Amino acid sequence: MPQFAPLQNDTFLRALLRQPTDYTPVWLMRQAGRYLPEYRATRQKAGSFMGLATNPDYATEVTLQPLDRYPLDAAILFSDILTVPDAMGLGLHFVEGEGPKFERPLKTEADVLALREPALESLDYVFKAVTQIRTALNGRAPLIGFSGSPWTLACYMVEGEGSREFHTIKKMLYNRPDLMHHILKINAKSVADYLNAQIDAGAQAVMIFDSWGGALADGAYQQFSLKYMQDVVSQLKREKDGVKIPAIVFTKGGGHWIEQIAAIGADAVGLDWTANLGQARALVGDKVALQGNLDPAILFASPDQIRAEVHKVLDAYGKPSAGNGHVFNLGHGISQFTPPENVAAMVDAVHSYSKAQRA
Repeated sequence: MPQFAPLQNDTFLRALLRQPTDYTPVWLMRQAGRYLPEYRATRQKAGSFMGLATNPDYATEVTLQPLDRYPLDAAILFSDILTVPDAMGLGLHFVEGEGPKFERPLKTEADVLALREPALESLDYVFKAVTQIRTALNGRAPLIGFSGSPWTLACYMVEGEGSREFHTIKKMLYNRPDLMHHILKINAKSVADYLNAQIDAGAQAVMIFDSWGGALADGAYQQFSLKYMQDVVSQLKREKDGVKIPAIVFTKGGGHWIEQIAAIGADAVGLDWTANLGQARALVGDKVALQGNLDPAILFASPDQIRAEVHKVLDAYGKPSAGNGHVFNLGHGISQFTPPENVAAMVDAVHSYSKAQRA
């Protein structure tokens, strides 16, 4: 097992574990991405998105780029949520301007029953990248590993691509819930094993992205998304070498289920920009830390407006107290059209205003 440098900035981990911090830590979903010219240059070298994600050297390079530019409090592994279904043999490929597609989606009962958990060796490029990134960080910030949620992965696996309506998977969910549960059970075990392997490789926190949980009806969400995220969380390694490994869960569009999400055993719950952080904090109390939740579109405004909106988010959460924790983030991934200098204004506003809040 590789030896890593001691962590110099543990503010992010402390906030997730609801311990006191000097300021509110900040990182961004999709912080290594197309809004950065240096990322676009590396992607061009790699030849394609998957060329970037499957090469540990390139994955390390782009993971570190936002930290070289901004004083962010965490790095997140550069990868894709669809690595797991790709390793199950579904044939992931990216179509320019259309996003990810699978060559062999789960269309029939036979397809579903033939589904197997992936061999973790086939995802070795991810674990190599985790170790390499953690080593290259040299202790300056913690590294977050991640996966898509069982339900979100299933959406792509059944639809064959992203969807607005989710007709195909919802038809299966209502007509053949037995098949749906079969997929989700395999996904939950695969995701837990995948995240644990990232922890073994050096990830210091893990996050489950439930991008499409909010597409489900109340009742269906609990049965087909939340239950399986709870299954994953219950199987995670929560400590490594005597150090706690916090787990974050995030359902986009899941703010109205905050109390139920907070009860599944994760350390923190991410919220999108439609939720009110103060109300969420009142509902969850000291059960979990909260992460979020600036509207990514605010980063197109002027630096003064960005600062004002950052202050609103921090004021909505309120001054952290014993047993509470807040990690500042966007309510979803950063847009590829965001001016990089506006991110600098946002990060600076989070750090300076949250320090003043605690004074």
